[in-house]
Formats: sequence, structure tokens, C-alpha cells
Amino acid sequence: MQAPYASDPATSRGRLHDEDESTFRSAFQRDRDRIIHASAFRRLKHKTQVFIEHEGDYFRTRLTHSIEVAQVARTIAGALGLNAELTEAVALAHDLGHTPFGHTGEEALSALMAPYGGFDHNAQALRIVTALERHYARFDGLNLTWETLEGIAKHNGPVTGVLPWALAEYQTKHDLELHTYASAEAQVAAISDDVAYNHHDLHDGLRAELFSTDELGKLPILDRCFARVDEIYPGLNYYRRRHEALRRFFGLLVEDVIAVAQRSLAEIQPASAQDIREAGFQMIRFSEPLFQDLKVIRQFLFTRMYRAPTVVKMRAEVTRVIDELFPFFMAHPDNLPKQWRKDVEDAEDETALARIVSDYIAGMTDRFALQCHERFIGGGEAAAMRSVPVG
Repeated sequence: MQAPYASDPATSRGRLHDEDESTFRSAFQRDRDRIIHASAFRRLKHKTQVFIEHEGDYFRTRLTHSIEVAQVARTIAGALGLNAELTEAVALAHDLGHTPFGHTGEEALSALMAPYGGFDHNAQALRIVTALERHYARFDGLNLTWETLEGIAKHNGPVTGVLPWALAEYQTKHDLELHTYASAEAQVAAISDDVAYNHHDLHDGLRAELFSTDELGKLPILDRCFARVDEIYPGLNYYRRRHEALRRFFGLLVEDVIAVAQRSLAEIQPASAQDIREAGFQMIRFSEPLFQDLKVIRQFLFTRMYRAPTVVKMRAEVTRVIDELFPFFMAHPDNLPKQWRKDVEDAEDETALARIVSDYIAGMTDRFALQCHERFIGGGEAAAMRSVPVG
């Protein structure tokens, strides 16, 4: 049974382009399904989470990360009486706008796009689902509901100040009320992202042997998890021991979020989804003590994983790939695929062309970006970049 503050598909604010309702799926279910079937969602399979062109099937990709986020989000949504389909839709879409090579690629593209309005992966996700997915006869994009678009745009909180150009452009024709907080479902998707990566980056870092199990056992929260495993299973082999500890760590994060949310909900007693938006604070969050402990863990990961010497070297290499592809396509837009050339013909100025090139590069997978660089510029990066984390 859904809570009164849950988003109700029956009272959705609708879609930019009117459509007949499905006879067997809710509006939010259709949104989720359209996201799963989108080309951009499939491309996440070959986009970096932390490790580029990894060998084997163990390290997370942007796709497996998104699936893990959706799983956590559905769990929390269920515990809080929220709409699971809307929560899952936002969770699955939240990383659609990421560039190749993870945050390193985004930093490179942001610098290149600074003269043309910048680049922001959240705004790019909105752009993908409202403009760049071009499969339907009647409209560009996926024509998602207002609630799902709102969640994609502001799941991390209100968006104020100078807006990323992609977000500002869409806002002129479809007001997403960027000054307020998002629905509880979108807030759950946001915190589930934090839960997922705080867990799986530790797991992937261990597998890559960037740090040891003993080092993890000295970190806050994790020290208790390892101690509990040792108490219940003395003498457990190292692989099962670390998995059990990380499993408990994962569970503690989820339990903390649910407990904080339940206290906040009991305090303000929201009677509608709009009451959540107007509460004036991010209601779905970690407790302050746990958040402070996570800051210690994140600093450990930053030092030992995201900025390890081998990683710093690889960050420079993949940054060069983006830095050289962008000016190449700006100077030679005729090398863009055929379906992109009509947009180039319609581009009125250099800014419009830069945004087309940015859309194209941002949509690339890691391997396709390397292939394009080798084809058009040369350098043979592909063979040198396997199984290396780039942060």
C-alpha cells in the first residue's frame, strides 16, 4: 500500500506530448520500460564506472552500477511506501548522460565546452530522454512523465543559479520547478546511488588489489562489520570474510537511510508528494554520524583508488583522447555519422556545432571513443588501456 506522500501515476502531471494511456501499465511503468529500451541505456554496458576496458566480467560498468542503484532504490521505496516504478525509472536513468571514461571524461568535456555553455551529466541525461533518443514517430526523446523528468533533473536537490544549457533549454518549454526539492522517489534514487558506489567501489578496489582487506578493516563502519563477521564465523577464508563484511556494510547504509527517512516523515507528516517537494530539505539522506564516517571512507578511496599513481597516468591518457576528438570533429563535422549531419547543416553558429559534437562524444562508449581516436588521430591507445581504473 502506498503512502499518501507517494507519487501517484493516476494524478501525474502528464507528458509534454499527449498520449493515450496504456490499458495494462501505469504511466511510471511505461517510463521505466522506455528507459530500459533506450539506446543510451544499452550503451552504459561499455561505459566506465571506475575501470576502463576491464578484463573479465567482475568490475562494475555504468550499466551494472545503474542496475544496483535501481535494486537499492526499490528496496528503500518499498520500506517507505513510495511508488517503486517511478523510483526505479529515475534510478535507471540517472547516469544516462555520462561520458566515456567516467568522471575523467566528463571533466575533459566540461573544460572543452566551457565557451559553449558547459557540460553537466545530469543535464545531459535530461537531454537524452527529451531530445537525442529519436525512435518515435511523433516526438523526439522518450516523452517521459513530468515526475520522471523532474527526478532526473533535480534528484540531488534544487537546481539554482546559472543552469546548464541543456537544462535551461528544456525548462523554457516544460517547467520542472527546479527551485524545489524533488519527489521522495527521486530522492531515494539519489541516495541509492551513494549507497551503491560506496559499496561497490570498495569491492572493485579489493579485486583490483589497490588496497588490502586489512586496510579496509581499520576504516569506520567497516571495522564493526569485520568484527561481527569474525565473531560469527571465526577462521573464515579471506574471500568470504571480506564479502560478508561488505554485505553488512551495504545493509547498514540502507538501514540508516530508511531510519532517517522514517523519522523525518513522522516529524513533518506529509499528506502529499508536493509536501515532500516543499519541505525545504532533502528528506532521504544519511544520518550525520554515518555521513561523517563515509567521508573518511571516500577520502581513503580517493587517495588509494581514484588518484593512485597508475590511475593519474591513465587519466591523462583518456583526457587526451577527449581533448583531441573534440577539435577534430569541430574541424571535420563531415566525419560524424550520417544521421548527425542534418543537425550539423542546421547549426547556426559555432556554439550550435559544439553542442552537436559534445552530444556525439558524450554518447560514445569507452571502446568506441578509443576506436575513433585511433582511426582519425592515431596513437594506439586501445591496447594500452585495458583493465586500468580512471576514477
